[in-house]
This record gives sequence, structure tokens and C-alpha cells, in this order.
Amino acid sequence: MADNNNVPRAKSILLNPIQIFCLVISILLAGTSSVTLHHPLFVIFSAAYAYFLSKISFPLNSTPNDSVFSRSNKLLSNYVLVGGVVGLFLPAAYILLSGESVRLAAAPHLFLLASQVFMEGVSFAVGVSVPVRAFVPVFYNSRRIFSILEWIEFEFRESGGGGGILGKVLAVANLGFWGYNLFGFLLPVYLPRVFRRYYGASSTAQ
Repeated sequence: MADNNNVPRAKSILLNPIQIFCLVISILLAGTSSVTLHHPLFVIFSAAYAYFLSKISFPLNSTPNDSVFSRSNKLLSNYVLVGGVVGLFLPAAYILLSGESVRLAAAPHLFLLASQVFMEGVSFAVGVSVPVRAFVPVFYNSRRIFSILEWIEFEFRESGGGGGILGKVLAVANLGFWGYNLFGFLLPVYLPRVFRRYYGASSTAQ
């Protein structure tokens, strides 16, 4: 049996400015009907399912509840920065400066990524186990691939429409970056580290 005194306790909720900014983006996009109802429902389902996982499948154990990768890792920091620019800030500016049809095509990806960043902040702040924290980016990234494909279809289907070259480049760049993020980083690199840490701690504690 694990020693309950060694189980990490939940932290108080404290979100950083980026996570609060992403929450505002999500609310604005949902409030202006830029996304359809099933997108907010996806967010609600993800939160409920993450709670289920945290209670049933992956409860807290003696695993250190900090980040799987060192916060001083410059390569990872730059990687996250590129993801923020390509996935959040450029699409936000693109939607703001474009017409309604472009907004409706690009908004689902932006809404889901902003919701993902917010959910990642919440999952870390409340102190759930590392597998539950890993569930958030994997689940959202898998869903967003389909939204990006629909965005690309719009950009290339509309003759002379969409955002022109800028829209096409931005949509393809997001597919390339987030496709690699899912299949080149999260699944083959991040998840194995998460499960080694979680189950290694469980075995040691028993």
C-alpha cells in the first residue's frame, strides 16, 4: 500500500496570464457564435472525463507532481513558444482581420487550442496526477487535427476566397506543427515518460 502521507496534495488554483488570456478567447469565440455548440460541449466532456480519470483510473500517488520535463529546458521552451505563435497569436490576428467566412473556418482550431491551454493550467493547478495532465494535450490535439483539416479544406476550396496565401500558409503550418506535436512528440516521447514516472512511483511505494 502507498503511504498516503507521501501523496501530493492539490494546489490552490492560480492561472498565469496566458491561461487567462486563452479563457477570454474561448469565451469570446463561443459567445460570438464563431464555433458551433459541439465545440463547447467537447470542452465540458473533456473536463468531466478528466475528473473521471483522476478518480478512477489515475488517482494521485507518490509521483512527483511537477513537470515531466525540466523547466530549464531551452529547446522545449522555444518549442512551446513557436506553438503559441503559430497556433494562438497568428490565428487570433488572422481571424480578427478577416471576414466572417474565414473566422468560421479558423475559429474552431483557435477555440480548441485556447481551451486546451486553459485546461492544462487548471489540471496542473488543482494537482491531478501526471497521466491526467497528459490526457489534456493528447485529447485536444487529436481533436484539433480534424478542425485544422477543415480549415485547410476551406482555404484551398475557395477560389480567391479565404485569406489568400496568408491563410493557406497559416493553416498548413498549423497542420504541420500540431501533426508533429501529436505523432512526433506527445505519443512517442511524452506519454512514455509520463507512464514510467507514474507506474514507477506506484511500484516503489507498494
